[in-house]
Amino acid sequence: MIEENEDVVNDYINDILKQITIKPGTKVVVDCANGAASYLSPLILRKAGCDVVSINSHPDGFFPGRMPEPSQKNLQELMKVVKATGAEIGIAHDGDADRMIAIDENGDMADFDKLLAIVSREIGGVVVTTVDASLCTDKCMEEVNGKVIRTKVGDVHVAETIVDASASFGGEPSGTWIHPNFCMCPDGILSALRVIELVQLNGSLSKQLSSVPSFPTIRDKIICENYQKEIIMLKVQDELHNLFDDVVDVNRIDGVRISMVDGSWVLIRPSGTESYVRITLEATSDEKARMIRDQCAEFIEDIL
Repeated sequence: MIEENEDVVNDYINDILKQITIKPGTKVVVDCANGAASYLSPLILRKAGCDVVSINSHPDGFFPGRMPEPSQKNLQELMKVVKATGAEIGIAHDGDADRMIAIDENGDMADFDKLLAIVSREIGGVVVTTVDASLCTDKCMEEVNGKVIRTKVGDVHVAETIVDASASFGGEPSGTWIHPNFCMCPDGILSALRVIELVQLNGSLSKQLSSVPSFPTIRDKIICENYQKEIIMLKVQDELHNLFDDVVDVNRIDGVRISMVDGSWVLIRPSGTESYVRITLEATSDEKARMIRDQCAEFIEDIL
């Protein structure tokens, strides 16, 4: 049994290294959260040619180094080590290593949406993401004549749509990315290798992220009981688009997402776990963002 497991590990290492082309020498700090990537991620990064500093990379289900969620609060140590060691990039995994979060050479956490956008731009073709992902991915894909398809929140829905659309790449802003030429499950180690490859090809991560347009974003929630959610969403589906004069698209695949002629958008979606209806939006100006938020909140509160 041990020999069989070793064969599986070696096969995985060999197969994943065939997916990328990395020149030796990039200094990387990797934080595995004492989780599933603790053995493999530092090993694969070294085999790829990286100069690796690893932290929290001994498996321990009690997560003594940090909590497994790769949030800014939990990655303070990684951010400091990247800056202190002069590393070109930092990589953080969650507990089961299906996600990857990047830290730039200045020790700053990469914006989730912008990171997804620059990888999508590099891969090109058809990219699948979720209804709550930023407009910046669309803008980056326009530069390479690519196409963005949006689906329900959740990597299972992203994977299904990748298959249906024969897409080249897909992912959620959370760092859960799917590489269909390798595997239809999210793989945080391959995602890390892709970003390192991108840094070698196009320069520092901070510079690449700064090339991606930013849009004012608001994430809000309105308290409602679970029994009220269906009533609210029926009204939202039927009437939300009437609040705005410049609607160009209505997407009802997961909640209701309204897109406007200038690229602004708003998504109203019930929480699956809490007594809230969530409002997520991006706009071309702070003023328009506040206007969209206020109109949507008033609309929902009137229903309540």
